[in-house]
Amino acid sequence: MTTHALAQNKVGDGKRRSRTISNAIAAGFIALGTLIVLLPLFAVFYYLIAQGLSSIDLNFFTKLPVPVGEEGGGLANAIVGTIILVALASILGVTVGVGGGIFLAEYSENKLVPYIRLVADVLSGIPAIVMGLVSYGLVVMTTGKFSAISGGIALGFLMVPIIVRTTEEVLKLVPLATREAGLALGLPRWRVIMSIVLPTALGGIVTGVMLSVARVAGEAAPLLFTAFGNQFWNVFNLDQPISALPLVIYNYASSPYEEWHRLASAAALVLVVMVFLTTLIARIATRRR
Repeated sequence: MTTHALAQNKVGDGKRRSRTISNAIAAGFIALGTLIVLLPLFAVFYYLIAQGLSSIDLNFFTKLPVPVGEEGGGLANAIVGTIILVALASILGVTVGVGGGIFLAEYSENKLVPYIRLVADVLSGIPAIVMGLVSYGLVVMTTGKFSAISGGIALGFLMVPIIVRTTEEVLKLVPLATREAGLALGLPRWRVIMSIVLPTALGGIVTGVMLSVARVAGEAAPLLFTAFGNQFWNVFNLDQPISALPLVIYNYASSPYEEWHRLASAAALVLVVMVFLTTLIARIATRRR
């Protein structure tokens, strides 16, 4: 091997060593960043498990709350109430959100599209308590009473902009050739959207819906003056106040009773697990797509 070749090999070894060191440093920063992101999540789980796990038993999921000082009792009405409120919100959020997303993505030539997109972006930044005030003015002030419907509408307002933007972005990922193939078969535009485009993007749309559900399930502010809360069962009377886990957490955590503090931590743990499972389902839907 010549002297020139030896010198080139030495330079090559130096570059490889430099790249190896750079990769190791970058991997270290990525690992540190990942740890920093995960640390708050682990801290939340650790605190809630330490504070609330002892209060979770069968009664917690099957019984109504009891007065302070009495043994037993649970938050079954709040768990069911949360599910009802999220279901009501989904009726509004999914219907309007998916429809809006389809309009933005499939009818982008319409002059209203830029304005609707701007409104969706503005709505996504409005605080949740303001959405609660809007629902209070529209429903509670009109009917004269707090209700599950008003709470569901408030949460639905929060879901709409998330689903609109998610649906729009997902539909844009569907290749144009897919639409053109449907139109070439003589199908009308609406039929191409309903029969070809939407099924193709269904996984992404479901992901957006599930993420919006996870977002609103833990909101307490808009429910304070809409759903209001209820110490008893309310499954069928949607025009009456209804309990929810975020409301229970807010009320119990701000009370002076240690027992209620533990129940608030237990309710928060259940709520976080529900949100975690919802997010996990969304990830699985994305993977299937």
